[in-house]
Amino acid sequence: MSVNKIVPLTNVGLLSGAMSRAMGRPIGLPGLVAMYGPSGFGKSAAAAFAANQHRCYYIECRDTWSKKAFLTAILREMSLLPGRTLSEMVDQISVQLSASRRPLIVDDVQYLLDKAVANVLTDIYNASEGTIVLIGEERVPASLQRLERLHNRVLEWVPAQAATLDDVRQLARDNYPGVSFADDLLSDLNTATKGCLRRVAVNLYKVQSEASAMMLDQVDLKAWGNRGWYTGEAPIRRAM
Repeated sequence: MSVNKIVPLTNVGLLSGAMSRAMGRPIGLPGLVAMYGPSGFGKSAAAAFAANQHRCYYIECRDTWSKKAFLTAILREMSLLPGRTLSEMVDQISVQLSASRRPLIVDDVQYLLDKAVANVLTDIYNASEGTIVLIGEERVPASLQRLERLHNRVLEWVPAQAATLDDVRQLARDNYPGVSFADDLLSDLNTATKGCLRRVAVNLYKVQSEASAMMLDQVDLKAWGNRGWYTGEAPIRRAM
């Protein structure tokens, strides 16, 4: 997760490595990769990086999607005109995955796993035997476990990791090269946000804005003072 560009942080490397292994797997091994974890940990950024690196087809699911909407979104990403029936659309997608040998990334898959749409995923995989990457929130493993036909086709589970100090340092350096962020400031920020990259990114922007207003090119924890960090909690109402 970054403000200006995708930075190759820990979760980016974890997903990219798992995808490379899945794409190069021996014949007979399953080809699903599942990345899961809390919101804000940079899973979608990792997916976007991997999509560019491996020339993936990429879709981001919606809670309102039906089977038809799901299949139509994939075919649109593949630049294919959808067939008349759901069966024809599944065949189109499967043939394209087999012929192109390009992976399919399904982001926010938690919206689909508790619905009948999940059976369509199984059909696509069985017909194509391609590499399919499922990305979603923490409940994804439990949801997949209830879908035995899909669950036993997972080759690798990739739990998203909280940001490390190195991640925060690289995010700050790559997005705001004009400001030097001290390690004590970055460490305090990472602790306060519990490694949530989205909130780290919001706070780095806040620090950069304050530094620009004060005409500072270096900021440490002492200079930041008592401004505090945005952690997602609403401000406490002040007493009159």
